[in-house]
Amino acid sequence: MSKSNSMTLNRRSFLAGVSASALLPSALTFGTSAAAETVKMGGILHTTMWPTPTYLNAAITTAGTEAFLSPKMFDGLLGYDYGMKPKGSLAREWNVSEDGQRITFKLRDDVKWHDGEPFTAKDVAFTFMEVLKVFHGRGKTTFAALSAVETPDDHTAVFVLDKPSPAMMRALDSRESPILPAHIYEGTDIMANPANVKPIGTGPFKLAAYEIGANVVMEKNPDYWDEGYPRLDRMVVQFIADGSTRAAMLESGEVDAIFFNMIPAQDILRIAAEPGFVMEKRGFETMLSSQQMDFNLDHPILAKKEVRHAIAHAIDTKWITDNIWYGLGKPGKTPLHAGQTPFFTTEGVPAYPLDLEKANALLDEAGYPRKNGGMRFSLMLDPSPWGTESINASSYVREQLRQIGIAVTVRTQDFALFVKTVYTDRKHDLALYTAAMGVDPTIGVQRFYDSHSFKPGVGFSNGAHYDNPKVDALLEAAATEVDEAKRIEDYAEFQRIAMEDLPVLKITDIEMATIAADYVKDFTVDAIGAAGSLKQLWLDQ
Repeated sequence: MSKSNSMTLNRRSFLAGVSASALLPSALTFGTSAAAETVKMGGILHTTMWPTPTYLNAAITTAGTEAFLSPKMFDGLLGYDYGMKPKGSLAREWNVSEDGQRITFKLRDDVKWHDGEPFTAKDVAFTFMEVLKVFHGRGKTTFAALSAVETPDDHTAVFVLDKPSPAMMRALDSRESPILPAHIYEGTDIMANPANVKPIGTGPFKLAAYEIGANVVMEKNPDYWDEGYPRLDRMVVQFIADGSTRAAMLESGEVDAIFFNMIPAQDILRIAAEPGFVMEKRGFETMLSSQQMDFNLDHPILAKKEVRHAIAHAIDTKWITDNIWYGLGKPGKTPLHAGQTPFFTTEGVPAYPLDLEKANALLDEAGYPRKNGGMRFSLMLDPSPWGTESINASSYVREQLRQIGIAVTVRTQDFALFVKTVYTDRKHDLALYTAAMGVDPTIGVQRFYDSHSFKPGVGFSNGAHYDNPKVDALLEAAATEVDEAKRIEDYAEFQRIAMEDLPVLKITDIEMATIAADYVKDFTVDAIGAAGSLKQLWLDQ
C-alpha cells in the first residue's frame, strides 16, 4: 500500500524528546478495523465542527477547527505512531548530530503541490523560518532554538539549532507544522494571502468548495504521493453551532463521526452506549487539552495576587469536571496536563480547594470590602465558543463569584471576536477557554507563562500578560535541557511558582474522545488520530 519510509534517529539528546516509554492512553472501543476485514475504497465522510474557521491553514493559527481541517490538505515532515514514535511523511529519513544541533532531513522526491509544482527543501526552509517561527502561536517557543534551515539540494533540509531542543522532534506533524508552498507565499503578506482560505498543499485531500460559515468540502488528491491513499473520495465538514444539534446529526446518520469532543460530554457517553456506535480515546497524544481561565494582570484589581487566590478558592474545579465535562477529565492541579509525564507533579505545588470563607477573607484583606448590595467590584468573563463547555462553565463561575461579592458579566461572542477581544484588543478581565497543552510542556504550556510569548494579536499565547523572570529562566532551561532528570526538576519548580503567582487557573485536564458510527473504520491508527490526514479512514458500507 504505502511506499516505504526509512528513518534514522540515533542521538540520545533527541531520544529524550520521543521517549519510547511514553504511556499510551486507554481506549474503550478501538476505532480501527479488524485485520480480516477488506478495505473498501471510495465514499464520502460527513462530519461537523465548530466554530467556523478563520483560515484553512494551521501554520498561522492554533485554533481547533483549523487544526482539524488543515492536516487533510497539508503534510508535515513526520508523523507519529502510538507512544510518539516518529515515522516518515514528507521526510524519508533524518539524522541528528552528536551535539543535537544539526538535524538533517532527507525529503521525498516524488511530491507535488496541488497546483502541480514540485515540493522541495525551499518549502521547508520557508515554512519554518518565515511562518512557523513568526506567526504560529506555539511556533515561537517550539522553534526558538532553530536559527536556520540549510538547503544543500532540493531534497535535503538541515535544521541548525543554537541549542538542543528535545521537544522540537515531537512537533513536526501536519497539524503542528504543516509545510506551506514557498512559491505561493514568498514575498506576500503571509496573514492576508488568499491561499489561507484556498489551500494549496501536498496532502491527500484538495479543497473542492468552501462556503464561509457553512461547510468545507475536500476531495481526493489523485496525485497523492502515498500510493493507495486517501481511501475516501470526499470529506464534507459542516459548521454547526449547537452541540445538541451536532449530537442529533450523529444519531440520525446525517454525519458519520464526531471528532475533537465536538458534542457535549454527556452526549458522548450516552451515544457511546447505544448500538451502532464506537468511542475511541486514543489518538490524542499530540493534543493533550485543558480548560483554564486567564486573569488579565493588566487589570488593577486582578493584578493583586490575593484577589486571584480568592477567586480560585471560590471555584470547585471538581464540580466543573464532574458536571460540565461529565467526568471526561481530571480536575486541574498545575499548569501542566496530568498526562504530561514524567514532568507533571503536585508535590509542593499550592492548591486552592473550595473555601468561600477564605475567599471572602482574602478579598477583605486585599482592600475590597462589600459595598451596598453586597458586591465588592465587577468583572467581565469571556468564555471561548470552542465546544460548549466553557460557555456552560461560565454560568457556574458567575454564580460562585457572586457568593464572594464579585459581580460577573458573561460576554459570549463568536470565535473570531473572542480571539480579537482577548488577545488583540485585550478588553477582557477573565478568559475561560480550552487549549492544547502539547505532548511536551515546551510545545503547549510554555506559551501561556513565558513573558516573551506576550504579543497582542497572537491567539492563545500569554493572555494574562504574566512576567516573572525566574519562570522565564526555568522554562527556557527546560526547553533545551537534554538531561531528563534536570528537566523534571525545572518543571517541578516552575509548577510551584506558577501556581503561587496564579496568572492562570487550571480548571480541567480534558480526556478527549472520538465517537463514530461503527461502519467508520481506521479513523484512529496512530498518536495523531483525527488531527492527522484521515487518509487511512474508510467506510464499511
